[in-house]
Amino acid sequence: MYTHPRDEILATIERIYRNRMTTTSGGNLSIREENGDIWITPARIDKGSLRREDIVLVRANGEVEGLHPPSSELPFHREIYSQRPDVRGIVHAHPVALVAFSVVGKVPDTHLFHQARQVCGEAGFAPYQLPGSLALGRNVAQTFHHGFNCVILENHGVVTVGNSLPEAFHRFETLEFTAKTIIKASHLGPIRYLSEEDIALPGQREAASVIETPHQPSSDELELRRKLCEFIQRAYRQRLFISTQGSFSARLGDGFLITPYRVDRGMIEAADLVLVRGGVAQAGQAPSRAAGMHEEIYARHPHIGAIINAYPVNATAFSVTGVDLDSRTIPESYIVLRRVHRLRYGLQFHGLEELASAFTPDQPVALLENDGVLVTGRDVLDAFDKLEVLESTAEALINSRPLGELAPMSDAVIEELERVFLK
Repeated sequence: MYTHPRDEILATIERIYRNRMTTTSGGNLSIREENGDIWITPARIDKGSLRREDIVLVRANGEVEGLHPPSSELPFHREIYSQRPDVRGIVHAHPVALVAFSVVGKVPDTHLFHQARQVCGEAGFAPYQLPGSLALGRNVAQTFHHGFNCVILENHGVVTVGNSLPEAFHRFETLEFTAKTIIKASHLGPIRYLSEEDIALPGQREAASVIETPHQPSSDELELRRKLCEFIQRAYRQRLFISTQGSFSARLGDGFLITPYRVDRGMIEAADLVLVRGGVAQAGQAPSRAAGMHEEIYARHPHIGAIINAYPVNATAFSVTGVDLDSRTIPESYIVLRRVHRLRYGLQFHGLEELASAFTPDQPVALLENDGVLVTGRDVLDAFDKLEVLESTAEALINSRPLGELAPMSDAVIEELERVFLK
């Protein structure tokens, strides 16, 4: 709210570049102010070393203020703003998965995940025109005029819009994640997409009530907030979470701390975490909509101290197909993960008892059909370790596909591992 447009653009482009969703020379971002002024990234300046003073101001009357000329794609930014008065932020870049869709003339189907459908809606497609041209601007703007908030540019990349730059970024990152998952899953087998009825299910679950009394955190709670926040941020850096998806909780006495609802996972601070006890949350905060699922698991399993619902792209690819994620690849995978089971879509909304009962010491990890993975652990570190091992195992399995038939460890090897490490 009080961040200058220069700083908001700089922070967002740094995030995009750091996560390898654009190149040194690729992509441009803008913000439109209420008076019609547009702040935009400069032309021909290294995206990996931008400074706040490099961001260019284009006045509503066309005057340019700044050290550099504005991005050559300014015409389509202007055209979009002209066609969509509700838009205040635009992201254009060349993330590899969406570029892959753009070069084959397709758009990712956001029915893959309920969250992707909610955040991105349906993606549009704009035919190729020369970069920086008025023709491209008109093509792109006309597509947005039809109500799309994400548009694939033929042989060019993607543009996303929002009522703020953060919203445009969330759509950009979520659509790229969806595209990556579709590509990964296509190596495994037929992909399952959700129906409109499936998409509607999350909106039918109950949210936690709110504690109206003041809350004074203990030193134990403060320490757990610090640790949990550290691992949430690490999960985002490791691409196990994205900005719009992922919940992490840790048991605290007779309650638990959990990620908040609709707060960017890459920007979470310790104070954002929500304390939930007996189905109610502290005043002024909304917990993740997955809180009920976490609460049911904690109630049924006293040995579980932390839970993660995450969206690492390789493991999530298994969740959108019918292919088993076989942990019998290397000793670490089997010892840490044991046997990875699969839970049908919908249990996380209206089958919590059945979902919670599926977890045992021999089955601490599950694929949630079309909803990522669910990982349980003794504590925060144990759960996070399982999540990392799960994603590494999934990536190795997908990478092995072109090489030959999977040769999992034999029953004799598994029995030896269980005897020595899993007594």
